[in-house]
Amino acid sequence: MANTIESTDLTRWDLSILYSDINDPRLDSDLSALTAMVKEFSHTYKGKLAELLGGAIQDYAEIEMLSGKITSYLFLRESTDLTNAAIKAKHAGFQRQLSAIRGEHLTFFELELVQLGDNTLKAFYERDPVVSKHRPWIEHIRTFKRHFLSEPVEAALVKRSPFDSSSWGDFFDEVEADLNFEFRGATKNLTEMMHVIAESKDAAERAEALHCVNGGLAGPFAKYAAQTLYMVAGLKAVEDKERGYAHPMDFRNKANRIPDAVVSVLHNAVTTLGGTLSRRYYKLKMRHLGLTVLRWSDRNAPMPFADTTVIPFDEAAGIVTSSYESFSPTLTSIVKGFFADHRIDVPVMKEKRSGAFNSSHVLPGGKPVSYTLMNYLGSNRDVMTLAHELGHGVHGILAGEAQGPLMFHAPIAYCETASVFGEMTTFMFLKERLIRAGDRKSLLALIMAKIDSTINTVVRQIGFSNFERRIHGMDESYTTWTEPKKHSVEELDAIWLKTAQELYGQDGDIFTYENSEHLWAYIPHFHSPFYVYGYAFGELLTQSLYAQRERLGASFEPLYLDLLRSGSTKDVVELLAPFGLDARNEAFWRDGITVSLGALIEEAEQLSLNMGVR
Repeated sequence: MANTIESTDLTRWDLSILYSDINDPRLDSDLSALTAMVKEFSHTYKGKLAELLGGAIQDYAEIEMLSGKITSYLFLRESTDLTNAAIKAKHAGFQRQLSAIRGEHLTFFELELVQLGDNTLKAFYERDPVVSKHRPWIEHIRTFKRHFLSEPVEAALVKRSPFDSSSWGDFFDEVEADLNFEFRGATKNLTEMMHVIAESKDAAERAEALHCVNGGLAGPFAKYAAQTLYMVAGLKAVEDKERGYAHPMDFRNKANRIPDAVVSVLHNAVTTLGGTLSRRYYKLKMRHLGLTVLRWSDRNAPMPFADTTVIPFDEAAGIVTSSYESFSPTLTSIVKGFFADHRIDVPVMKEKRSGAFNSSHVLPGGKPVSYTLMNYLGSNRDVMTLAHELGHGVHGILAGEAQGPLMFHAPIAYCETASVFGEMTTFMFLKERLIRAGDRKSLLALIMAKIDSTINTVVRQIGFSNFERRIHGMDESYTTWTEPKKHSVEELDAIWLKTAQELYGQDGDIFTYENSEHLWAYIPHFHSPFYVYGYAFGELLTQSLYAQRERLGASFEPLYLDLLRSGSTKDVVELLAPFGLDARNEAFWRDGITVSLGALIEEAEQLSLNMGVR
């Protein structure tokens, strides 16, 4: 295997199915066509939905497909070149024009839709196949009926949306992309520094890297990040009050189709059982590393006996493809298409958006397309990230084919189901391979890396959510909401450390927290309020699903594919009913923690005992 990954040798995605470049004349002609479609829509359907709802939904879907095609291209193009002024200007110009025409001509649609009477809709559901198919979409919009404002106000909000708090988040991505860290004679970006912290076997190097990152996030960047959080939380508080939402999480929970009580028991289960199991695991990790206390930079440290040889991307692609082949021919075919059609952007580049994501869309004509962005450096963790993001991709393709542009995108909490399942399938494929080979050390290293990942997805994300709840006005007991305040960097540092210690233990018990106080500053998910608990929700829901494979046997795959094809048409109760599961009580979540994190820790402890580590 190679020891380094050369960025120039790695695959870049091919966006030509969308447009050839930002100067492609089809971009401007499609925008002109979109403008004409939107104006015609308003002229044809405003005030007439009670008679023409089926046709309105069909034409609205056409608008969404063309709008999404343009939006997707400009977002994807900008994501690989965040400092390109021409791309930024083109993207911003389109956002302004799109917001203007949507605000002027489309605002009426949802307002009029929610005012339709039950009898009118019942008649449509019975006689119009288009309306009947879109019933889940219509009924979901109607759940927000009492939160809509007047048409002039809604229109004004849409028109000014390119300049709302989201613009702070957009600029945050650019500023973060410009961060440079001088480390051991080399200049590295944030992605490369986090890779050192997560993958180095040298404790001193990990600690030095964290010190460098924490220091680089301090000063002007932390002040900007604090102001961004204030703008996001402050604007949300004002709008939530005007719309009559009961609390800051109300909108997200409704959008996710998850009752408040379920979100609460999720947080409680993870904080109690998940936190306890995590601390138990870190004590085992401490013994393997030969330490009496862990520094925060040791949290994701690989085991001393782990193979950290760089994995070439082609090999990673083979591992992930083979993993999917071990479960589902349908999913395997879609995964292979990502590689064959160049739908993945692989290398780490300075000007590129950090992290990884998948973006799926239904194009005009009804064909779904999906792209995955990676920052691939060749670690085992990167292989799992590839499996994770391709899980999102297969979800987008299957749901896009089944549900079309208005109902293909699952709520955020359910989006994580397919991604976690893809990651778990890859983990089990590698685990079985090591068991057959009799390689107990590598098996333990794989299991402990999976435990690290599970804690990051479940416990760490609930820690993020608790931090987020605090900055949006929740008190320290997580029971009462007040107006959010403007926090200084020092106050945010203190909240960040407190919410971490609630889960990972007090300073010195298991971890010391030096050089970690500013790490809140680089988390972009906080700019989409209450997004993060969806990771924990999806992980535990999927682990509970995965645990049903043996019981359900051959019927599991078709049931799972049907779940993915559901898109946004079902809530969590409807999704889980075919599997005999119910997420409405805390026992479901505690069982999800037990069959995943708990079982993995027990397995790691037994393997460690066999190796003489007690």
